[in-house]
Parts: sequence; structure tokens; C-alpha cells
Amino acid sequence: MRDDGLVRAGRALRLALLVALALLFLIPFYLLVRNGLATEQEITSPDWTFFPSSLRWSNIGELFADPAVPMGRALLNSALIAVATTAGTLLLASLAGYGLARVPYRYADQVFYAILGTLMVPAAVTFVPSFVLVSSLGWVSTLRGLIVPTLFSAFAAFVFRQYFLGFPRELEDAAQVDGLGYWRTYWRIVVPNARPVFAAVGTIVFIGAWNSFLWPLVIGQDRDAWTVQVALSTFTTAQVVNLHELFVAAGVSILPLVVVFVVFQRWIVAGVERSGING
Repeated sequence: MRDDGLVRAGRALRLALLVALALLFLIPFYLLVRNGLATEQEITSPDWTFFPSSLRWSNIGELFADPAVPMGRALLNSALIAVATTAGTLLLASLAGYGLARVPYRYADQVFYAILGTLMVPAAVTFVPSFVLVSSLGWVSTLRGLIVPTLFSAFAAFVFRQYFLGFPRELEDAAQVDGLGYWRTYWRIVVPNARPVFAAVGTIVFIGAWNSFLWPLVIGQDRDAWTVQVALSTFTTAQVVNLHELFVAAGVSILPLVVVFVVFQRWIVAGVERSGING
């Protein structure tokens, strides 16, 4: 009986700890909702209330009607950039990973080590040369300048290579017996059976592209090329800060990421496990 009591007490303690950690994790989201639907006076008031006296849903309309910050356009730009970057990165990185893992090539290992070497180079080192190149092409304040330089990811190529090294060769051998080459084997056999790693890498790339700030800030110099992160920064640099709009904008900007993560969270775990990078 004593052992059963200790087991129940341990479970209750773990549950209480998990609940406490979950509440701590949810505090920033609570503040976004609370302050986003409050007035300026309620946000800055020293008398704190758990929720405002009345929820001001009109704050959302004020955000999108604010002429100083084109939030709707910024959300659209971020969505286009994130989707295009994710699609391009998945295509290029998966092809590179499959080629390095399966296509016989004398210098495959050297190419792989060179790709890994780029991970050791700080982004600040390549930032200025990348900007000079994009500027010389006339891509400043264009979607091409925001998307093309970020399409290839050495990390994504590494993850795909590790996954394809453990991919069942029997499936590829059967495809080659049927007369399929590397290209058609990749499209017809490998891609349909590699959905977890594609979903995992795609989710990570999408979140990174959506949250990107420094490159869009430098390249997107016109208001029409602003991303949601650049639009958010204008609230903190303005002479008069509309706090309720700032919190609403922050909440709106993270909503797509929450949806993507909730939908693909199980694929992220499965993809990382199957990629072979977990030790």
C-alpha cells in the first residue's frame, strides 16, 4: 500500500509540475490576448485586471485600417515568402540530399563536407556580399530579392542526406528493375515515402522564413515589400506607440505559426527521428 501511495504521489507531483510549466508557457499568449483587446488606459494602468472590462474587438479593425503600417500587405508578403522559400528549399535540399546519399560520385564526400562547412560560416560574413549581389541584380524591394538568396539550406540538405542513407534500398532496386532512373525513382518512390521528413523540414523552414527579420529589413526598403516582422518593428520605432495595436499585431503575426506547428507537430518528431540526426 505504501508503494502505491508513493507512486500516486509521484504522479501527482509530476502532473502539478507539468501544469505549472504549461501555465508559464501560456503567459505570453495570455498577455497578447489581454492587452490586444484592451484600451491604452487599461494596458498602462497600475491597477491590473485579469481581463479588460470589455473586450475591444474593434482593435483588430484599427490595426488593419492603420495607414502608417500596411499590416495586410505585410502578412501577404510574409505568406508568399514563407511558402515559396519552403517549397524551394524542400526541392533543392531534398535533391541535394538524395544525390549525396545515392548517386555514385567520386567527390560526393568532399561536396558533402563543403556543404557542412558553410554551416560554420557566420551569417554576418555573407550578409554584405549577398546584399551587393542582390542590389546589382536590381532585386531590392522585390520578392525575388527576398526569396531567391534564402532558397538553399545546408542544414536541410544534411537532414535529407541522413534520412536517405537509411531509406530502404529494396524499394529503389525494384524501381530500377522496372526501368526507372534516379530522377523518376526520386519522384515516384522516394518522395511519397519520405513525407515525415519533408513535413518536418518544411515546418522548420516555414517558421524560420516567417520569423526572418534582418534580411527583409534591408532588402524590403519600400513599404509594399515589408514583411510582418518589419511591420511589427515600426510600432516600436514610432514616436507614438499604439500599444493595443502592437499586441494585436503580435498576436496576428504568430497565429499562422501556431496553426502550422499544431498541424505538423507529430510530423516534426517523426521526421527528426527518421533522419538519423538524433545521435
